[in-house]
Amino acid sequence: MGGYCDRSAGSGRDRKRERLGRHSAGKSCLYITRREAIDMAVLEDIIAADWGPMLRLFPDR
Repeated sequence: MGGYCDRSAGSGRDRKRERLGRHSAGKSCLYITRREAIDMAVLEDIIAADWGPMLRLFPDR
């Protein structure tokens, strides 16, 4: 999750997580036990928002 390393990427994440559905989270991980229990469109939005900052912060990985 890019918001862990980059505060600007993490802005708005709490609102997105509220809409995500049943999950838990660590510092940089989302734990999802059942795919049917979450809103896939919200998960895709979270991933898309984090992709750019992660590539910027870790370009060689």
